Amino acid sequence: MEQATAMLGANIVSVGVIGCGTVGHAITQITAQAGIGVTVVEISEGALAAGRARISRSLARLASAEKLGDQTPEEIEARIHGTLDYGDLADCRLVVEAVYEDLDTKLRLWRALDGVLAAEAVCATNTSSLAVIDQAVATGRPERFVGLHFFNPPQVMLLVEVIRTVSTSPAALELALAYVARLGKEPVPAADRAGFIVNRLLVPYAMDAVRILEAGHGSMPGIDTAMRAGAGYPMGPFALLDFIGLDIVLAICETMFAEYREQRFSAPPTIRRLVAAGFLGRKSGRGFYDYSGGEPAPADLALGGSPPAAAQAAG
Repeated sequence: MEQATAMLGANIVSVGVIGCGTVGHAITQITAQAGIGVTVVEISEGALAAGRARISRSLARLASAEKLGDQTPEEIEARIHGTLDYGDLADCRLVVEAVYEDLDTKLRLWRALDGVLAAEAVCATNTSSLAVIDQAVATGRPERFVGLHFFNPPQVMLLVEVIRTVSTSPAALELALAYVARLGKEPVPAADRAGFIVNRLLVPYAMDAVRILEAGHGSMPGIDTAMRAGAGYPMGPFALLDFIGLDIVLAICETMFAEYREQRFSAPPTIRRLVAAGFLGRKSGRGFYDYSGGEPAPADLALGGSPPAAAQAAG
């Protein structure tokens, strides 16, 4: 079985990636590093240039650390073709979508692509929680549609959840598994249920951390330290939420709550208020922590109790 998977993976010579943003640029990079030609599509020259610049910086760091083996950054980047034209995906064996986690956006994308791609092409959505079948049926090829949940940052994280829907053919699933293995990642098959495996377990944990903070059972740094020092987690729940992005977390919570209708999947008020304020975590400079200084500092979440020291001084 492993030999057959390896042979199938070796036959993948052209992959398309839609989106060259936070995750898309990384999927593009690791695919090219695996020796596969990549056509990456963006909506504007500016977005495409920004994504390619990220790839160049990442490859330069890997080269400096001597982690590219016999390859050079120039050889890897030569395998990447950037474009604004969906028509350039016509010869791709596999096309991976990596746009914003919004179902309507993804559905519009697949409908636009359906008549462009080769009949034998397999389509894959990179989603952390959305039902894959909802996207598959928007195409004329639901049997050739899978989910590929890459974890951020894909250059570092080993896991890729591979989601098979009720309509996915064994051949399409095998191709997806072979592709992930070719990247040097760990493919784990998962059912097409909101949150799949990791988020089904991780989201209730993180939301409980927010709830015990709201209830005053511990401080934010204290809870983060407890989970690092006591449970061996690489980062605490609040640092993790800021790293993921609170808008992304909220979208995942809403998707999972809509499917399961269980309180443990719902977003606590603090998450909703931070997102409403535009405090999305690291990417916005503030979330549960404030990143404007040299080191992250706990942000004022206005959870009650004494006002911040600055406000007391002003009063």
